[in-house]
Amino acid sequence: MVKVIEVMAQSKKSWEHAAQKAVTKVSKSVRNIKSIYIQDKSAKIQNNKIVKYRITAKITFVVD
Repeated sequence: MVKVIEVMAQSKKSWEHAAQKAVTKVSKSVRNIKSIYIQDKSAKIQNNKIVKYRITAKITFVVD
């Protein structure tokens, strides 16, 4: 059996870094993570520059 949770994460570096931060944070309380599906991407802009990359993602893990 698998379970899916939805998370949001952000990074100053990239969307990929935001995804890794999400997986790293979730892995502190969840075992057996199998995949991440990036559902949505957005960015915060200041002075015509991207200052934060944001994602909404679904993380799938196996339930014992």
